[in-house]
Amino acid sequence: MRTILKGIRWAVVGGVATRAYMPERMTRDFDILVHHEDSDIALARLKEAGYQLAAELSIPGYMFYAPDGTEVDLLLLPFPWIEEALQPGRTDAAGYPVLDLPYLVLMKMETSRTQDLADLSKMLGLATEEDLRLVRETVARLMPDAAEDLESVIHLGGLEMNGT
Repeated sequence: MRTILKGIRWAVVGGVATRAYMPERMTRDFDILVHHEDSDIALARLKEAGYQLAAELSIPGYMFYAPDGTEVDLLLLPFPWIEEALQPGRTDAAGYPVLDLPYLVLMKMETSRTQDLADLSKMLGLATEEDLRLVRETVARLMPDAAEDLESVIHLGGLEMNGT
């Protein structure tokens, strides 16, 4: 994937990305977020690399099957903060680029599926005070209406992961 998307603004998101912030959980797909301005080139490169387009997603993006059969979701979400979120930075244990915690939190708060909320609780329950400070600042700046919800998830995550 790194070779296919070289020079494109992208990061791993979803279950694979959460392993940078919490114990790994089972997931059946590989989710990547690509800057929406790079969508045409990303689509072309995946097809050239033998990825088979399977479906258009209900959110902006596409589901592909990799040559080995792995489901790959290409997300093209036009978040207003995407430019700053996709700056080179953090990588996971396998060397894939992942969103920094504040932006992964924003993304999961935006999508708010049941699994996203569970991930948020675990990630925030395990986060350091410095990480929580950065998450709070980022949410206050980019999604201020969600600040109260964030505090609830931080509290619940602390109870779940630390008993505090």
